[in-house]
Order: sequence, then structure tokens, then C-alpha cells
Amino acid sequence: MPIILRLDRVMADRKMSLNELSERVGVANVNLSKLKNGHVSAIRFSTLEAICDVLDCQPGDILEFKREEKAE
Repeated sequence: MPIILRLDRVMADRKMSLNELSERVGVANVNLSKLKNGHVSAIRFSTLEAICDVLDCQPGDILEFKREEKAE
């Protein structure tokens, strides 16, 4: 997948656990765990907004686009 999730890195930088983020964002721990581990295909803007608000970051700090190499 060309979208790379960096939530774990941002959480580590802020010294915030998954449980704390879950409580502060209001999203189930299991759903944030799936997001953190890249096991999701979509994220609601409201969830992304809440995560960025709690972690004091920008969406680009959490999400990265990496173009896949095309086989020739």
C-alpha cells in the first residue's frame, strides 16, 4: 500500500500510550491498534482530526504517501 502510517512514531515522540490516546480521542482501543498497525483501508476525517488535536500534530505527521516502484 502506498500510504504509510506513522502513528506509532508520533505516539512515541509524545510518550503517549495507545490506551491514553484511545481515551482522549474517544475511539476504541482496538480500532486505534488497527490504525497504528496499518490494518485499515480508511479513516474518518473526524477521527484524524481528533488524533491530530490530541497529539498536537498535522495529518502529514501520521500519514505518508510513498509511490510504488513500477515494474518495467
